[in-house]
Amino acid sequence: MRKFYLMLAFLVLGVYLGSCESSKKEKFNGTLLEQPAYDFELKTAGDRKVKLSDFRGKLVFIFFGYTHCPDVCPAALQNLAKMMNQLDKEEQEQVQVIMISVDPERDTPEVADKYAKFFNPNFLGLSGSEEEIKKVTKEYKAFYKKVEGQSASGYLVDHTAYIYLIDKSGNLKLIYSSSKQKPELMAEDVKKLLED
Repeated sequence: MRKFYLMLAFLVLGVYLGSCESSKKEKFNGTLLEQPAYDFELKTAGDRKVKLSDFRGKLVFIFFGYTHCPDVCPAALQNLAKMMNQLDKEEQEQVQVIMISVDPERDTPEVADKYAKFFNPNFLGLSGSEEEIKKVTKEYKAFYKKVEGQSASGYLVDHTAYIYLIDKSGNLKLIYSSSKQKPELMAEDVKKLLED
């Protein structure tokens, strides 16, 4: 009988410790992923090569968009700009926002970077060849497709509207769907991750 009570005590202790451990896990506003992020290399203004690993030690927000986008891209980049404004100067210095163009035909590295900087002077716009963009979007499971003749600019690009958050160690930590791209929620997650 004593063995039974001893085993029961260990079982209860195990359940208690397990519940304590799970309660320590932080809750985030984005969808938690925790997997290595693909280390792409693309170009920004001045034909300067940029790799994701250049920003190791910072939090990196990545958004796939394009400069002729009528609505989704400006809204997402505006939300990221507002998110940055909710951080203090020291926090802002530890965050990098990158827009990767899914329209390399029209968005040269210069054009993509100028567009990103319109929302915040510290944002980066990147572009590359069609093959490079296909490779990066495939690695991040992002979708894009040219849609002919639906705009004054000649065509639109249907694309994934997620915002990806890479942690300081280079891991894809969180994804924000359109409904979760609220500046205050993303800023809250940034503050939590910077405390770690």
